[in-house]
Amino acid sequence: MRARTRQAILDAAITVLGQEPTVSLGAIAAAADVGRTTLHRYFPERSELLRAVNAEVTARLERAVGLARLDEGRGIDALRRLTREYFDLGDVLSLIFNQPHLTAEVGWADPGVCDPRFETMVRRGHEDGTLDPDLPPPWVHNLLWAQLYAAYGYLADSDTSRHTVLGLLVRTVTGAAGVKSARIEE
Repeated sequence: MRARTRQAILDAAITVLGQEPTVSLGAIAAAADVGRTTLHRYFPERSELLRAVNAEVTARLERAVGLARLDEGRGIDALRRLTREYFDLGDVLSLIFNQPHLTAEVGWADPGVCDPRFETMVRRGHEDGTLDPDLPPPWVHNLLWAQLYAAYGYLADSDTSRHTVLGLLVRTVTGAAGVKSARIEE
């Protein structure tokens, strides 16, 4: 029960903070369907809640990378899987895009640096002929995050389904990063 309550508070905080960074702890408690005293039992200070949110965001990003199996198959296929996994993060992406200062400790934000696993995946794609060898890994990394941002904006501003937006996102990322023959195979 205790773990579920803590997780409900974190889920609500990610959702609510992604919309309004200065939202009150009372509003977060209400969104989690717990009382303010319950929230304070788990997170006595706002700073503790924000640290826990940061840790949760990091864990979810790591889980997405794991589910994408970056070390398996062709580079473009791993990029396609990662794009889908990241898109499925939902409110985590809203928080990252709308309130980057709240997730600054996550560590992926440096535009010149990317996760070594991502870099290895892109280099494998260069070698297997599925990813454009003229695009360095940090470029592909930034391309992916820029398109995720565009997809979430489009999803929020249109009446297009998540499924359709995901398809557009995957097509755009793989089309931009892949070589023509690799993009055809889906």
